[in-house]
Amino acid sequence: MARTCRGGRIGWVILAAALALAAPARAQVTDAELTLGMCAPFSGVAKELGTQLRTGIDVALAAQNAAGGVNGRQLKLIPLDDGYEPARTLGAMKELVEKRKVFAILGNVGTPTAAVAVPYANEKQVVFFGAFSGAPLLRNDPPDRWVFNFRASYAEETAAIVRYLVETRRIDPAKIAVFAQQDGFGDAGFDGVARAMRRLKRDASKVLRVGYKRNTADVDEAVSTIRRRAKEVQAVVMVATYKPAARFIEKLRDAGLSPVFTNVSFVGSNELAEELSQLGPKYAEGVIVTQVVPNPTSQASSMLRFREELKKYAPGEKAGFVSVEGWLATRLFIEGLRRAGKPLTSDTLVDGLEQIKGLDLGIGVPLTFGPSEHQASHRVWGTVMDGKGSFSGLDLE
Repeated sequence: MARTCRGGRIGWVILAAALALAAPARAQVTDAELTLGMCAPFSGVAKELGTQLRTGIDVALAAQNAAGGVNGRQLKLIPLDDGYEPARTLGAMKELVEKRKVFAILGNVGTPTAAVAVPYANEKQVVFFGAFSGAPLLRNDPPDRWVFNFRASYAEETAAIVRYLVETRRIDPAKIAVFAQQDGFGDAGFDGVARAMRRLKRDASKVLRVGYKRNTADVDEAVSTIRRRAKEVQAVVMVATYKPAARFIEKLRDAGLSPVFTNVSFVGSNELAEELSQLGPKYAEGVIVTQVVPNPTSQASSMLRFREELKKYAPGEKAGFVSVEGWLATRLFIEGLRRAGKPLTSDTLVDGLEQIKGLDLGIGVPLTFGPSEHQASHRVWGTVMDGKGSFSGLDLE
């Protein structure tokens, strides 16, 4: 009998542990403060992406705190470095949610890291907001209850650029290649190109794809392949971060090749421009980047406000596309918090976010959420570099 009881107690212990693992996280929410978490690369070759996104988030939080916070609460961000390596992301998420007791995750960076972070956030019922990624795993249909996106998807970005290349630049779809990171990020971008090709009645399996390994700038094999097949390539859609993208362009320009180079917004536009402009005008001139936010140097009302707040709360920092995205996503998140009210839980935050309809943040497109819509913006802007690395608008229509 004693053995049976002991076995029963062990069984209850195992069951209790399993239930604890599956239970929602219990964040520490006080009347005075609300803590948010962020996992992003603050080291490694993609560190500028995390640093710039955090700058935008910090500026938006600082401005809101100066205005009294949200429903009486000051907002605090705890950023942890995952180095853009999925193997480090789960540990960082657990540290934030289980030890630091953050209320929500705001502004994580990357697709391969999201593949680890999103299932964990869903399991713990923690809102996962405004990730710097356009991947489909963040955009399920119907949407995951706890996952919300600010930005357009990679599929929308690549559809826009393929349409531009084919309809405006009159490039044969068969002569559009893809240079993509060899992981979920690159796959998501390539799938967007493939989908656009299928809409053009083209065989997507014949699209030439070359690439590189994440967190490296080893592009030699990709460059060699393009050089061998140069007559077949008039444009390259790049799904890459700024350092390998810059090396790829540099080596092909040095080889005397001049296809149209495009990239998706995740590249880190300002960092790419800096890398290329330092090499010389011929490297930067004509490089296209699709964007999910307005040009930070524009005269749009939101960008005037952003630059003013940036100067006040992050003096010395330059306005960039990535920091703008962090700032806008945070302002959208803050609106959801405001609508959620003083008694705050993850469920009331979801309800507050899903009440946002046609919100005008001054970017020229209304932002909307709902029970079946967890992506606020579907707008894609076109930009093109000049020889000095400055961006101007590019009409993609």
